[in-house]
Amino acid sequence: MAECYTWTVTIASLQHQLRDFAAQRAWEQFHTPKNLVMALAGEVGELTEIFQWLDPDESASVMTDPARAVQVREEVADVCAYLLRLADVLDIDLETALIEKMIKNALKYPVETARSTATKYTKLPPRGAAGG
Repeated sequence: MAECYTWTVTIASLQHQLRDFAAQRAWEQFHTPKNLVMALAGEVGELTEIFQWLDPDESASVMTDPARAVQVREEVADVCAYLLRLADVLDIDLETALIEKMIKNALKYPVETARSTATKYTKLPPRGAAGG
């Protein structure tokens, strides 16, 4: 009978694995906030390059092309890895930071004024001013 394994992945467990990976290679010396931000920007650039000349329909179906899907997954993983490593080095609790940011965004973009618009919050009508 085959064994079934259940893996629980958390932000902290991923950060721990990335920290260990860097430590085993003595790369901590290179993992300064500045270097990690620059590496993160570089990886975002590589992800951007995949989408650069796609029209909206092509970008929405990018994962249907197996070769391109591999590229996208790898670049997204690289972006995620550098972001997790940066947060770890800066001792940022990503779960808390993201929840706090989501709360701020909900206040800046209330449903009644932000629904179906890409308008920046500073240009939205005040709460209660939107017609309904």
